[in-house]
Amino acid sequence: MAEDKAVSKKCRTGVFLYIGIMLTVIFLNILAWNSEAFCDAYIAYVFPVWVNTYGRFTGLFSFSVGEWLIMAGVLLVLLAILLMPTAVLAGILQWKRWKCFLKRFYCFLAWTVLIVWLVMTLNCFILYHASTFSETYFGEDTGEYTLEEVLQVRNYVVEQCNRLSREVARDENGVVTYEETLSADGALLDMEDRAREAMQQLGKRYSQLDGWYPRPKAMMFSDFMCQQYMQGYYFPFSMEANYNDVMTEIRKPATMCHELAHLRGYIYEDEANFISYLACTQSEDIYFQYSGYLSVLNYLENDLYYAIQNNFEAYKEAVSTVKPLSVYRTVREDNIFVSDEEWERINAKAWMDTETVDEISDVFVDTTLKANGVSDGMVSYSRVVRLLMQYYRIEGNIFE
Repeated sequence: MAEDKAVSKKCRTGVFLYIGIMLTVIFLNILAWNSEAFCDAYIAYVFPVWVNTYGRFTGLFSFSVGEWLIMAGVLLVLLAILLMPTAVLAGILQWKRWKCFLKRFYCFLAWTVLIVWLVMTLNCFILYHASTFSETYFGEDTGEYTLEEVLQVRNYVVEQCNRLSREVARDENGVVTYEETLSADGALLDMEDRAREAMQQLGKRYSQLDGWYPRPKAMMFSDFMCQQYMQGYYFPFSMEANYNDVMTEIRKPATMCHELAHLRGYIYEDEANFISYLACTQSEDIYFQYSGYLSVLNYLENDLYYAIQNNFEAYKEAVSTVKPLSVYRTVREDNIFVSDEEWERINAKAWMDTETVDEISDVFVDTTLKANGVSDGMVSYSRVVRLLMQYYRIEGNIFE
């Protein structure tokens, strides 16, 4: 009898604790949606604690901890589904031991879901409602830019890409290759080290980017990432910056810096793209510079394409003032996501059609963004052009 009472008391305590954490998570989400000041303070004073403690812990592992957590989560959900029929049967036939096991299993599942919700709230959801990078460092943006200005920025990026394409190292097949370089103190730095250094250097100018960064990690399931046309992932539940190890080498520096930007509280994709651009193009490493300029070239080209489609007469007038520069053929050849040889290998062994995987991924990402208040969903990726325009208008070093 005494043992039963102790168990009952323990269960009640567990239920109260569960409800308390759940209410706390709900409160944090409501507060985040309604108070930008709270989110800003959280990112400035609390979020770095998770990066410098939990992030340092997961950083001790050479592999992506987040990938293994995802696999464990998928297996846990599948197991829960498979056990449902036996749970019903155990209730009917009064299998006491089995019922006890199932009760503990589903209790563990409920706690797992709650903890994931808590971690995602602390390391992701709150970040969506903070001040943007441009609001903090550039001030109010009117969003009014002429087509001539867009052409000027596009020409500047094209000019840099063309120049750097002739300076970076290449193999016997003409493919851009990365060469490890020496730091100021003589240490040999690989690409991951350079990405951390580039972000730390940028942090000297923009204070929120200052601080410790973990090493970006290659993902084991990079083939599957290719099928989603994803270059990298920030895992909030492991505080890691992960990158696709199958995509072309020249895309990796910009991707690494992009994912590291998320670890400083900048969760919006357009902001991470822009921060990555600044980190790479201001790096001393010309390989990083080339990667940075290439990372925004397609966005600028797409904006010009839409301008032509929407108002060809305005475009004709703009190009009469600012003539578009031609992109070198080598730049276009470098500016690919995955090589043809890798695509053949990936599609040959894929268990699901790439087009299907990509469609599912797009729906998931778009839904996630909109659920967190990004009304235009995946279109937010292209807003990097507006950030570029705002930056160069303030810098004033390319507009005539």
